[in-house]
This record gives sequence, structure tokens and C-alpha cells, in this order.
Amino acid sequence: MSEKILVIGESRDGVLRNVTFEAIGAAKKINSSAEIVGVLCGNDNLNSQAKEMIYYGADRVVTVTNEKLATYTSDGYGQAVLAVMEEESPDAIVMGHTAVGKDLTPKLASKLESGLISDAVDINLVGDQVVFTRPIYSGKAFENKIITEGLVFATIRPNNIKALDRDDSRSGEVQEKSVDISDLRTVIKEVLRKASEGVDLSEAKVVVAGGRGVKSADGFKPLYELADVLGGAVGASRGACDADYCDYSLQIGQTGKVVTPDLYIAVGISGAIQHLAGMSNSKVIVAINKDPEANIFNVADYGIVGDLFEVIPILIEEIKSLKVNA
Repeated sequence: MSEKILVIGESRDGVLRNVTFEAIGAAKKINSSAEIVGVLCGNDNLNSQAKEMIYYGADRVVTVTNEKLATYTSDGYGQAVLAVMEEESPDAIVMGHTAVGKDLTPKLASKLESGLISDAVDINLVGDQVVFTRPIYSGKAFENKIITEGLVFATIRPNNIKALDRDDSRSGEVQEKSVDISDLRTVIKEVLRKASEGVDLSEAKVVVAGGRGVKSADGFKPLYELADVLGGAVGASRGACDADYCDYSLQIGQTGKVVTPDLYIAVGISGAIQHLAGMSNSKVIVAINKDPEANIFNVADYGIVGDLFEVIPILIEEIKSLKVNA
């Protein structure tokens, strides 16, 4: 059983991503009595983020600040995290299965000559063994994995492992570590971002996704309104992205983002296998489609056969009235 577990935190625009807290929860599932040590990298003061990790269950946090860590690069963050690992000698390491996690953790595992269990959706103890569950075959099946010896290293899929309750009374040490970042093969000169509003798609609890049935970019407007009243995010099928109805950053599927929200509303989506690979593990799936034979209804928990441009406004009004009367 692990005695010290390192949790690699990840932030966006100075705010910790929810999967960081879920990773702490995963660490507690690996060993509830282990010391949880958070790791944060950046170029600004990371004390407030470190305290957040402590409130969510970390026992102490190591922060590494360097001007070369202002923007993520695998070389820079790899050097910083490896320096912390060498000093801490953890028995296990956990990070979110995000774009950064998927890029960084294989490189770390290679440097450490360690195995890596990626995209875990559940963790259980069977006797003295830690069993990780991960999806395979585009989510059609699951496999259980154990690490028989050496470092336990895993990434977890967002929205699958519950974070611990926030406890503002918790306290822990925040240690600042200086690391020399050198020989970077990649230097970020400028970052151009598309303006985005609302909830992050990969971590949203509610996702409203549109397909070719939305018919146009304007057809996505009701989806954004529905997502707004539900406190969710908007996604899309590849067909909608290919048709220029929306940006590819919204694409969900085998070649896009994989999401596992509490509620997934598929609007005008036929249900191609490539799309199902990115959302079929959602807890509740609602499909809205004019075609009663659409494949999406085979995976949906609830189906509405009808014109989305008639159904969506009704749903919005009903949800608004429920909020008013609540």
C-alpha cells in the first residue's frame, strides 16, 4: 500500500481545474491513510491554489515557480515535476487525464522507467491490491488493471472519481521549491486563444451537444441557451464541426474530447459509433431527434422524437419555470 502519493495539479487562467480535486479523491481511494502531496507549477504566486488543494484533501503542497513555466511545455513541466519526485520519492502518482496529463505523464513514466495506467474511471481495493478500471474498445468494454510492483502511476478521467468535500478548516504546509529549467526544445512565443465563456466542456456536469440536425451555426443558439439555463457546456459531433456550424474545439468523439457528464443531451445527432465513443459513459443520456430509427436512441436513457427547434424552446421554458418555483 502506498505511503506517499503525489498529485500533480493543473490550472487554467490561475484557477485549479476540478480534476485536480478529483485526483486527490483518487489518491485517497488508493490509500486513505497515505500522505497526499500536491505539486503545482507556474510562474506566479501559487499559494492560493496550493491552499485550495489542501482544503480538498492534500496534506501539503510543493510549488515550483519559474518564468519558463508560465506556459505549459512538456520539457519545462517535466523537469519541474521530476525534481519534486526525486526529492519526495512517492509510492504513487495521480494526475487528471486531460490534454496536459495525456502529454506529460507518458514522458514522466518513460523517464522513471515506470508503467502508467491511463484514463482510469474507477479505483477499488481488492484485498491489498489497488484495482484500476479503464474503458477499452471505444467504451464498449472495461478492463481492470493492477500494478504488481514498483511505482503506482495513473491518470483519471474527469467527472468519474468523486472529489472530497471542501474543508476550509484544513491546514497544511506549502513548500516553495526552486528548480533550474534548462535546455527547452520548445519555446512558447505567443498564445492565441479563442474566447470561450461558461463551463469547460471536458469537466462539465451537463453537456448539450449538437449534430448535423442543428442545420447551421445559428441553429446552435438554442443549444447555448439550454446549456446556460442548465449550467452546462455546449459540444458537437464531428459532422457539425465539419459543416462549419461550430469550432472543432467543441468536438466530442473518438477524434475529439471524451466527456462523462451527469447529463448529456444529444440534439440532432444520429449516433455514429465515433461519436458514441466520446460520450456513451455519460450517466444520463437524453436524445432529441426527428428520426425514430436514429442510432442515438439505442444508447439514450430518454428519447424525444421531434423537431429540435420546437422541443428545445419548450425545455428551456420548463426549466426556467422550475427554477422560478423552486
